[in-house]
Amino acid sequence: MTTQIQPTTTPKLEEPKFGFNDYAERLNGRAAMIGFALTLIIEYVTDKGLLSWLGLK
Repeated sequence: MTTQIQPTTTPKLEEPKFGFNDYAERLNGRAAMIGFALTLIIEYVTDKGLLSWLGLK
């Protein structure tokens, strides 16, 4: 009977930068918050709604 040697340290694996993972969700959330804030600033500065500013209304 032989026993296998077990590793003493766990490898540090990098998380992928694509797909459904914490990094992608955090990045998308930040981009959404920036976009929403910019939309509010544009509406305040131009005194028009987003649809009017885009020429859709």
